[in-house]
Amino acid sequence: MPTIQADALPGAAALLRDYHAGAFFLASPTGVLLADDLGTRLTSVAAADAALAAAGPGATVVGAVPFDLTAPARLAVAGSVRRGAPWHHVANRPAPPAKGTWTRRDADRDVFLAGVRKALARLDRPGLRKVVLARALELTYSHRIEPGELLAALADRDPYGYTFAVDLSDDMGDRTLLGASPELLVSRRGSRVLANPLAGSAPRDQDPVRDGRNATALLSSVKDRREHDLVVAAVADGLAPLCRSVTVPEPELLPTRAMWHLSTQITGEVADGVSAFDLATALHPTPAVCGDPTGQARDLIGELEPFDRGFYTGLVGWSDAAGDGDWVVTIRCGEVSGAGLRLYAGAGIVPGSTPDAEFAETAAKFRTFLSALGVEEDA
Repeated sequence: MPTIQADALPGAAALLRDYHAGAFFLASPTGVLLADDLGTRLTSVAAADAALAAAGPGATVVGAVPFDLTAPARLAVAGSVRRGAPWHHVANRPAPPAKGTWTRRDADRDVFLAGVRKALARLDRPGLRKVVLARALELTYSHRIEPGELLAALADRDPYGYTFAVDLSDDMGDRTLLGASPELLVSRRGSRVLANPLAGSAPRDQDPVRDGRNATALLSSVKDRREHDLVVAAVADGLAPLCRSVTVPEPELLPTRAMWHLSTQITGEVADGVSAFDLATALHPTPAVCGDPTGQARDLIGELEPFDRGFYTGLVGWSDAAGDGDWVVTIRCGEVSGAGLRLYAGAGIVPGSTPDAEFAETAAKFRTFLSALGVEEDA
């Protein structure tokens, strides 16, 4: 049975100060969760589900699920779970990390542009309607990176998002998955289900007039609305067999510090016996991070992307023995190892996409992480 502590304000800052390598951290708009004393590594959702049942009431599983569900997950039953207030309620935020020097390797622009061109050629054929292609960016710090410092910087930059840290250490060395995702895949609280698919994006601008124009153009974009509707339909269809009812409203704009997103908050009433794990695995991967149809898009990703995604575009979150939980799409993220940091960003390719515009979209998405580091990404 884990120890559960409900922190009073300013709990978010207190939990962040207590975060350490090997722990699990997730800040969301509804609160902060810090899990520690993690048990035996569970390498699949099925194993985690069985471990929850065996652990009994009050047990919580935390961790990350990869993009490829057949690859090993990083999940564990937590011996200690502490919960705190939402990050945006914190008055005394942690100090920013000490300044150092970052160096950046080439961001494979030519490889990405060539991949987009090949994807567009495939989209001209019947069947494939969308594919999401990603690029990776390698950075090196002037000294060892402290994951807790990056975590604080990310949480402070986008306090209304989902900021997370998951230990990925193995025999090859210490690694930490860090990120500040804007996208909730699915949440379950009792009978209530919430999914918040995002698809269709535009960069923010420091000039309020240009920023407003970007938002208005996104909301009225035929291409982006088509891409968004495809993702929303897939999520609603995935929820339907697991819910008594599903409600799909009109899309709206969701702002982060770096991007505007088209967002739809889908709600539902869950059927008896359906857990957060069941909902998450039924929806993953959505067309927002893979494409449509899923099988064709996944095959093309494997052909065109020059790296293994690992936990990028997977899931990070928690589920408990009562069936409740939050699972977030693992985007705007990176992996820390020693002085190295590998970031990921992707863009949805649909008819009407252009290579340069999609590259610019990935550059804008990198800014979520890079701006927290004080590093600028070339467009």
